[in-house]
Amino acid sequence: MEIKTFQKKNIPDAPGVYYFKKGKKVLYVGKATSLRNRAKSYFQGDILGKRSPLIAKMVKEASALVFKETESALEALILEAQEIRKYQPVYNSKEKDNKSFNYVVITDEQFPRVLVVRQRELLLKKLPTIRYEFGPFPSGKSLKEALRIIRKIFPFRDAPSNRKHYERFYAQLGLLPDVSDSEVLKVYKRNIQHIRMFFEGKKKKIRIQLERQMKLSARAEKFEEAHRIKKQLFALDHIQDVSLVSDDFVGNGRKDISYRIEAYDVAHTSGKEVVGVMTVVDGGEVQKDQYRKFIIRDNPGNNDVRALKEIVERRLGHTEWPLPRIIVADGGLAQKRAIESVLLKNGVEIPVVSVVKDEHHRPKGMLGVIRYEKDVLLANSEAHRFAISFHKKKRDFIRK
Repeated sequence: MEIKTFQKKNIPDAPGVYYFKKGKKVLYVGKATSLRNRAKSYFQGDILGKRSPLIAKMVKEASALVFKETESALEALILEAQEIRKYQPVYNSKEKDNKSFNYVVITDEQFPRVLVVRQRELLLKKLPTIRYEFGPFPSGKSLKEALRIIRKIFPFRDAPSNRKHYERFYAQLGLLPDVSDSEVLKVYKRNIQHIRMFFEGKKKKIRIQLERQMKLSARAEKFEEAHRIKKQLFALDHIQDVSLVSDDFVGNGRKDISYRIEAYDVAHTSGKEVVGVMTVVDGGEVQKDQYRKFIIRDNPGNNDVRALKEIVERRLGHTEWPLPRIIVADGGLAQKRAIESVLLKNGVEIPVVSVVKDEHHRPKGMLGVIRYEKDVLLANSEAHRFAISFHKKKRDFIRK
């Protein structure tokens, strides 16, 4: 495939699956967290230095590159497996020994388990009776991470689930249901059904079923059940797949992948006219059209932590806004823990970084797992500036 053919394509900066084709024949299927960056990597610099001679041969042989977008990196991983199974591309098979491909299986037991197995294990048939099978998945590491993400939405039993100490520990984390309870068992069987549907690419149907069940539970005044389903719907709409998002490097070695960071800050005058803001930095650049202002409703006085909790709670209520990869708080451990408590309550898993300031309000350290330090500080600085500006305008308006 000539680079001129590639350059004419308008490829989105979004997760998805790409296909190298020769005529109607699919030569290779791959997944990407950024289709644009991954496609560039095949046509910039020395492909032999970046890829195997086999892949270099495939690119030369291909006459077209097509793609399908997905809503998340997790869904891209699942779609890749579906398409490899459907088309059985010759270069996927050549690149990897077929017997080392990975599969997800759901066992045919009273309490079905979800397992990751190698193809050689399937061939030897030394497994429990299998009801459903999905794959092949090229990367075992990515697949196990994908199941960890799915398990937080739909808890399931896995290989070591019969060990009592394991069962108790994972039940406390909410990753393993108590199937001795008949009502919980019904929920568990629905979880298994939804896991099957997710691996079949039926996410929309899962949403419809969950919404229907949530309404039925609310009508029956089963409010805890309705709230649990609401959290599942939120998690399904905002899949937390940070760990699956890989850094795509292009020719100059610069990381060129979208990475949304949100920062929050509070401003007031001695506990009066309390306001809050949200700022956004994405890919190292400020996104001012996505900044948001909050007039604090539940007057917290001088309690910045309480105001911060309200901001984050209201922000999470906007499911139409994309969730960030990192959240930045201005302050110390109290602010960091306040945001984490709101995230936990809403079933959202996002790393929180707190920027600690000195007596002149200059950054002197950070709390949390630090990534993208320059972008974190930019988002924090913008939040402080924006909060002060918003508060001044509000205060001046009231005085007039």
